Amino acid sequence: MTDVAKTDVILERLSGLHPKLIDLSLTRVERMLKVLGNPEDCLAPVIHVAGTNGKGSTIAYLRAILEAGGYGVHAYTSPHLVKFNERIRLCGELITEDALGELLEACEDANAGEPITFFEITTAAAFVAFASIPADIVLLETGLGGRLDTTNVIKAPALTILTPISHDHHQFLGTTLAEIAREKAGILKPGYPCVVARQPEEAMESIVARADDIGVALFVQGEDWSVREEGGQLVYEGPRAKKVLPLPNLPGAHQIENAGLALAALDRLPKFPVSEGNLKTGISNTYWPGRLQRLRKGPLVESIPDGWELWLDGGHNPSAGEAIATYAKANWVDQSLHLVCGMLNSKSCAEYLRPLSKVCESFSAVAIPGEENTVSAEEMSETATGVGMNAKPCTSVKTAISATIEGQNQRGRILICGSLYLAGTILMENS
Repeated sequence: MTDVAKTDVILERLSGLHPKLIDLSLTRVERMLKVLGNPEDCLAPVIHVAGTNGKGSTIAYLRAILEAGGYGVHAYTSPHLVKFNERIRLCGELITEDALGELLEACEDANAGEPITFFEITTAAAFVAFASIPADIVLLETGLGGRLDTTNVIKAPALTILTPISHDHHQFLGTTLAEIAREKAGILKPGYPCVVARQPEEAMESIVARADDIGVALFVQGEDWSVREEGGQLVYEGPRAKKVLPLPNLPGAHQIENAGLALAALDRLPKFPVSEGNLKTGISNTYWPGRLQRLRKGPLVESIPDGWELWLDGGHNPSAGEAIATYAKANWVDQSLHLVCGMLNSKSCAEYLRPLSKVCESFSAVAIPGEENTVSAEEMSETATGVGMNAKPCTSVKTAISATIEGQNQRGRILICGSLYLAGTILMENS
């Protein structure tokens, strides 16, 4: 059995330990971490990131800049797109299959067959890995929410970050922005600063209330720092100095915001100085797949005519739909836009699609391959039609692409979107 196959078998086995009902709690993971010797208490300084949109991108900017500055950086993000190893980076390298397999088996033994979620046991594995290998800093992304998220066992982060908060995961976090923000702000810890992206007023009120209650200094976009595009450059202004830097490598106005959030975080980390050259190198070279990513090679690209473009985005909530629509209006007016979309049934499909209905010419709905909780192509097509799209169901992404091209007399642009799980499938198939 190959190392990859062995790891997949272990991951599948661990999935069978999942509780019958998901209840957000720290009890299960705290029990297992105690058996493992509480590795979460033995980490390098931790930057803990929560929010709805931009968590992974913000971590990607921080990692690229800090690594350009010569720091050893561990990073934990989720979900993965193609391989589980993507979730755990050890000083710039993905964890190896051998090391991952050993860690998962150790965590499985420590859990002793008790009910536990997949995310809880794999997060524990990441903590063991991070505690075992020296690094200068750890970048840690929440999975769901904040207050009761598995990653919130970290007692004393060097810094917390709140990315933009919007509606998502209503079944777990609440139905209002105030409730959702209250859960996200649960990662704040007394005496440790928090860098906050621009937020809706309702969300900001919850964040401020939490910070005031426990004594956290907030560093807020629009009050303490700002970022903007000006003259084809990124301009960041904080308490230390004004910085004029290249635009991010990742496309979209929202990526300027994410890069600014990373720069603001570095402003609050005086023990990790970086040069202007490090900033320029990091922002220019940040790579985060599945976020408005143009596919330039592979079987799917080879299947489309010359002059056509194929893009991929894993955003799946209303704010992500708005971000794509904003980018399309500013950058994609030269060619018609055609969407191929698949989503999970836990998402607000109509709210995601509504802003996109104003910028696309056609819509092809697909089910996400291998996902039990996918919205069917027929249901997704009905939802898209309901928000004013020219929609049809298709049996696969390949079929959708072919049907889109056949119906056009001129070149166009195809965006595959709606889910990180769909994005991962496409990256795997197109590799």
